[in-house]
Amino acid sequence: MRPSARRGQVAAGRPASLSFLPPSLPACLPASHAAALGAEGGCAPPQPGPPPGLQLLGARALAAGLQPRGGREGEKERAPQLTAERARRPAPGPPSAPQLQPGASTRQPAAPGWAPCLGGAVLRPLGGRAPEGFPAGGLVLGIYSSEKDEGAAQLTSAGDAFDRLVSGKLRELLCGPPLKKGKTHIFHGLHQDFPSVVVAGLGKKNAGVNEQENWNEGKENIRAAVAVGCRQIQDLEIPCVEVDPCGDAQAAAEGAVLGLHEYNELKQKKKPVVTPQLHGSTESEAWQKGVIYAEGQNLARYLMEAPANYITPIKFAEHIEQKLRSFSNVKVHIRPESWIATQQMGAFLSVAKGSAEPPIFLEIHYLGGANTNDSPLVFVGKGVTFDSGGISLKPSSGMDAMRADMGGAATVCSAIVTAAALNLPLNIIGLAPLCENMPSGKANKPGDVVRARNGKTIQVDNTDAEGRLLLADALCYAHNFNARAIVNAATLTGAMDVALGSAATGVFTNSSWLWTHLYEASVLTGDRVWRMPLFEHYTKQVTECPLADLSNIGKYSRAGGACTAAAFLKEFVTASHWAHLDIAGVMSNKDEVPYLRKGMAGRPTRTLVEFVARLSQDSHNTK
Repeated sequence: MRPSARRGQVAAGRPASLSFLPPSLPACLPASHAAALGAEGGCAPPQPGPPPGLQLLGARALAAGLQPRGGREGEKERAPQLTAERARRPAPGPPSAPQLQPGASTRQPAAPGWAPCLGGAVLRPLGGRAPEGFPAGGLVLGIYSSEKDEGAAQLTSAGDAFDRLVSGKLRELLCGPPLKKGKTHIFHGLHQDFPSVVVAGLGKKNAGVNEQENWNEGKENIRAAVAVGCRQIQDLEIPCVEVDPCGDAQAAAEGAVLGLHEYNELKQKKKPVVTPQLHGSTESEAWQKGVIYAEGQNLARYLMEAPANYITPIKFAEHIEQKLRSFSNVKVHIRPESWIATQQMGAFLSVAKGSAEPPIFLEIHYLGGANTNDSPLVFVGKGVTFDSGGISLKPSSGMDAMRADMGGAATVCSAIVTAAALNLPLNIIGLAPLCENMPSGKANKPGDVVRARNGKTIQVDNTDAEGRLLLADALCYAHNFNARAIVNAATLTGAMDVALGSAATGVFTNSSWLWTHLYEASVLTGDRVWRMPLFEHYTKQVTECPLADLSNIGKYSRAGGACTAAAFLKEFVTASHWAHLDIAGVMSNKDEVPYLRKGMAGRPTRTLVEFVARLSQDSHNTK
């Protein structure tokens, strides 16, 4: 429930296995070429050694099924997914597909080294031309700054290869002052397949984990550089962009997909949709993983950015159910108000009764573990789809941003969708109490006392401190599942924004084991967390209450507001491994994160996904 208003947003391409955002992407592949991909056949019989001077062609030729003789074995298995995706996408193209023969291309019949293949890495002779009918695309390349101020900048391996392809012209153009981190140069007309080439500064080559910043600086530099490069291609209205992996294809994919995302569902005039693709295919698995991670965060951004009349409690639940429908090991339960009442969730219902929109309790079961009876990780997310403050009404300025007060539910549900797409070997249960907080004749009044699921009574001294009432009942319910760990996320307090701003998510936890996993995950994703105190000092401020067992605000009002809110939640937790993530400060982005456009941020979805991935590999018995 944070009062500050921040807006804005963006959309990007998606992998075949995961389609999060509503609009379909335009094809980069002519229909005739897609038809050719559907034909039976395979790689040409391997010949001894590829011809000299071969270079990675990139994703557009990969989709066409071109491969030199002597392609590596094992490459066959990786491309059918991509080619099948391309085959499903309609796009304008020549009336018939070119008939590619070994040793020839459609535009240069005598060019050596081409061979038809339904999969695998794609190579072409230096100076070779792309098959006729393929649209020209943009290219984003990285360049490192020199370790010494006077030293020459260093291109990535993909940049070096492209420079050789254009006979050293790229290096000639780059002479002069070194390109700073996150800055770009754009060149036109260097190569017929890439009419526009963006070179983006990556900073120092050997940048790794920065202990002061608590993140992997090299990965962050790649995300930021790729994002700005892809946006420049988008500004040129070029529909396809190939991206240099820059030594870390996952980080590059995240930068591309996150950087291009924008919420423009309700606008007639939209930015051109750009499809980012890997330049080369040697890191295709890491690239695909990065795309899935980024699309997961973009799903959360989409849900948080959408207007509250478009994402009501029931529409939120149905949207998540639709995303999970294709997974056989996922069950989704959309619990109505009558079920909530039978569960004696009086605190949750007291908030919901002020709105005409009926409350929903969303329950997701992802059974990814080898044994479906293994103790699950339980995620709980606050799902207030609009927070007016209730009778304790918020100021009108900035209230529109409270459409994103369901950010906790959005991030945990998106993390589960992503975990399912990655097929992570762990059982997860997701719980999201969904409702609106509105003023009406039925709404909670300051001073009312309500009863939570565990029997504790709560004095509602401020109706704008409603998120903790939802979470109290949801956390009690979470204990039904013999959880390995319970992690809840919520845009809970403006005090967290005051304390940490948008630099990091505040984490309150009773488990050092849980904290270590969350912290290490955040270092990799760059979406940082910071541990906050759960002192008894704060517990006394919510338990010393004149009318009930607990007050929903601390007796010293605003002092330590984020900490007293966490102390309140702790009164509904008996699990030995629990963490509360207050994400109010990271709810939106102005310009703090360079690879996110202005708007709702969807943070910390990728950190939650990485946390799940790490937990799935941890055999430590936490019970």
